[in-house]
Amino acid sequence: MAKQSIRAVTWGIAVARRLCTAPAPAKADAAAAAAAGTKGGGSPMWRPLYRRLSALGSAQEGSVTETMNGWLKEGRVVTEAEIKRFVKELRRYNRHQHALELMDWTESRGMKFSFGDHAVRLNLISKVKGIDTAEEYFSSLPDLAKNQQTYGALLNSYIQEKIADKAISLYEKMKELNFASTTLVQNNLMTLYIKLGQHKKVIELFKEMKANDISPDNFTYCMLMNSYAAMNDIDSVERVMEEMKERGITLDWTIYSNLASHYNSAGLFQKAEAALKNLEVVIDKHDRTAFHHLISLYAGVGNLAEVKRVWKSLKAAFTRTTNMSYLIMLQALNKLDNIDELRQCFEEWESACVTYDVRLVNVLIGAYLRKEMVNEALTLWEKAMQKSAHSDFRTSELFISYYLKSQEMDLALKCLEDATNLAKIKGKEPKKELVNEFLKYFEEVKDVDGVESFCKILKRLDYPDAEAYESLLMKYLAS
Repeated sequence: MAKQSIRAVTWGIAVARRLCTAPAPAKADAAAAAAAGTKGGGSPMWRPLYRRLSALGSAQEGSVTETMNGWLKEGRVVTEAEIKRFVKELRRYNRHQHALELMDWTESRGMKFSFGDHAVRLNLISKVKGIDTAEEYFSSLPDLAKNQQTYGALLNSYIQEKIADKAISLYEKMKELNFASTTLVQNNLMTLYIKLGQHKKVIELFKEMKANDISPDNFTYCMLMNSYAAMNDIDSVERVMEEMKERGITLDWTIYSNLASHYNSAGLFQKAEAALKNLEVVIDKHDRTAFHHLISLYAGVGNLAEVKRVWKSLKAAFTRTTNMSYLIMLQALNKLDNIDELRQCFEEWESACVTYDVRLVNVLIGAYLRKEMVNEALTLWEKAMQKSAHSDFRTSELFISYYLKSQEMDLALKCLEDATNLAKIKGKEPKKELVNEFLKYFEEVKDVDGVESFCKILKRLDYPDAEAYESLLMKYLAS
């Protein structure tokens, strides 16, 4: 154990030296990470550094590099295994930009990536920089690194972007290379079919998997259930559950969560609650996500008492209640249209939060606006800005949508104008649904000045098809 600890420390020192010299990498194995993971049997030593990364929230590019460099300058240690763990956690909470920056930082310090690391990085590049950059990264990999994992990551990227032709072409290439006969690849293809609304193909692919002795997993069965549900065939959804039981497949909480979701959508709330009770029997008490699903699904049933009970259980199960958990609870209370409970939960979070997360602010702002409490919404936003909450285009969209519905076009355009600079800085743009709300308004109200202002804003944002929208609006005015 002593040797393992020394290796972990050595790797940390080597990383610190690379800030200036960038010599050959010194790697720590998994055993070293385990040795460095705890101190005297107490709390894991990686937690303080991860808390710093987690607290960055939506901070801009460069913040991860600054945090990591600062950690090393303090003379602290970080291991290769810990960094991989941080990347995993950041991805888990959709912090893709920070996860990619952490991998880039690690590479710049001389760490060599495994095939699995290349696959993870390709996935992150696709999410952060786009599919073209991901393709370039894949092409730049050495032949040995172009294996089942990296092919699979590229396939997944095509599927996430719904680029069907490239996805199918790559899948055929993977079949030639004997990379396609895995459950993961088949699940990816099923995901594509679901995204394209081709649910019958999911059912056909499931039959092919059985014929080719490719074992389905819980996720496969979830997608099969999703396809039957999309075809309004709840009986077949239930038959899938029975098949899993007959085959002796372990029904984890995700299966019951999926089943309850379909029952909710079908209005079968008693069956949904029964599925949720089964979920609670098999729930992993250490998995926040399971609690999050329970809260959201009980809200879908309309059961406030159960939402509050599970929320209490979640807070008891973990020493710290994260922003994500509060966000899920706020969204549930918002769905239940309980403004008093929503405000109380928000104030509880606000009183103890480490990072003032604008996503939580937006939930309450949206609830206020839905109830015509515009003054309260504006006051909350001003308060959030005073607390240095990072600006968020979603907040502007909430107010814009409210003003459009109230037919206060001057205020809607003013909000859009104010959001323009933020959108350009953040690389954001108005959602298509919001643009369509403007179009609908201008179609009904012949507002020449409003149309001109709106078109100018779209052009400043380099909004896709801005000229086409301008042409359409001119037709509205002429009709």
